[in-house]
Amino acid sequence: MNTTIAKKRPRVVLSNPDNCITPRAGLQLVAKLDKLLDIAGTIDASSPSIKKRRRGLSLGSLILSVSETMLSGGDFLCDLDFQRYDKAGLALRAVPDVPASTTVISLGKRFDSKVAAGLEVANKKLIGAAFNLLNDSRKNKLVLTRPTIDMDPTDVEVYGSKKEGVAYNYQGQRCYRPHLVVWAEAGVVLTGELGSGKDSPCPQAPSLIKKAVDNLPPGLLRPIVRCDSGFFSKSVAEAALENNADFAIAAKRNKAAWHSMRQIGDDGWKEAIDMHAEVAECGYVPSLWPVGTRTIVRRVRYNADELKKNSRSRRRRTVDPDQLTLLENNEIPFAYAYSFIVTNLDWDILHIESWFRQRALVEERIKDSKLGLALRHLPSGYEAVNAMWMWGAFLALNISAWLQGLTGHDEGKDGRAHGKRLRRELISIAARITNHSRRLEVHTSQQDFNGSFGNAWTKLDELLSASSP
Repeated sequence: MNTTIAKKRPRVVLSNPDNCITPRAGLQLVAKLDKLLDIAGTIDASSPSIKKRRRGLSLGSLILSVSETMLSGGDFLCDLDFQRYDKAGLALRAVPDVPASTTVISLGKRFDSKVAAGLEVANKKLIGAAFNLLNDSRKNKLVLTRPTIDMDPTDVEVYGSKKEGVAYNYQGQRCYRPHLVVWAEAGVVLTGELGSGKDSPCPQAPSLIKKAVDNLPPGLLRPIVRCDSGFFSKSVAEAALENNADFAIAAKRNKAAWHSMRQIGDDGWKEAIDMHAEVAECGYVPSLWPVGTRTIVRRVRYNADELKKNSRSRRRRTVDPDQLTLLENNEIPFAYAYSFIVTNLDWDILHIESWFRQRALVEERIKDSKLGLALRHLPSGYEAVNAMWMWGAFLALNISAWLQGLTGHDEGKDGRAHGKRLRRELISIAARITNHSRRLEVHTSQQDFNGSFGNAWTKLDELLSASSP
């Protein structure tokens, strides 16, 4: 009788540390992108200096270092201090001299309106430079598509009664309110401002629209400003037209809108594109709005049990008050939830509604800036430092979009990578760094070498070779 002796698993022990290993080798991709676009240099050339002496980090290096920290998973200012200990990985970063958190706070206090205006100029140059480096197929697609300028503020709850520039929002949260403006098709932030929790987005909208349109690359078609109901104002529509753009704004459900909707006959509704909903046009036009304004209505059917589960649900507020009364009295088995879009576009109503539904793209960028790039925190007690932190998150979002757009990483079936997936595939790459023949060699796993990271590395090298004299 033969017996088989099971092989024993080898004993696992914790050995001596290897100072040549880094968990963030993917930041070399950001360094290559910086060489292509000259990110830090462009910021420095466009902005006033925030230092009295010409030593240490410049504004461009400071902002870029904050963005690198966010891209690699940093959430707070103290993460800058933590990443300074990655001795092997420092040489791979775009900014090898990672500043201490105290340095960022000290310099961030000098972040004023003039510095922010310089960042706006730099952002415009960088967006144009990245656009010019795109391959012909991707560039032509953007050129032939009307650019959509998405506007959407987001509240960032903070804690501490002594924080500068915060206010309580309608939910009773002490918060800041970054106003984000995104070029939807390219996935890049065009401009933005930091407001308090009680700042209405409407007063800032005209200046944001002007800067956003100005920051688009030249040669594009007429842009369209797309907003939620927080921007439902005649001044926003007029600002879009004054800057050679059209508008589409979610309207507030007022008495005039409800009355006009009720005049739509049953034969006026059409099946929506790729959604179980119906679309129609009503005669509602807000008072004194620009000539050519029209209103598109979408309705979605809900059964009584879906609407009665929570008497405070947001969905109930989208139901016609007359229908809701009948529903609560059990006189009808279902009701419709309505959405109104006020626009000057002359497209077919089905295409307008389907296109407007893609406003989730800006919400995706906001989610990425919060959950993926640390905008869910504004960590300092100083408003100026928090404004700089916000711009660091904006730049990190754009670096992510540029990196994936130039390397084709976002062309796969999964689309553009965000947050955790971005770090897993491109940034947080474990590697061993060696110095051989006066060059640094990055040794990754076979999976990363043959996967997305290796492909992105190769394509960036090709762009650098093509751009070098």
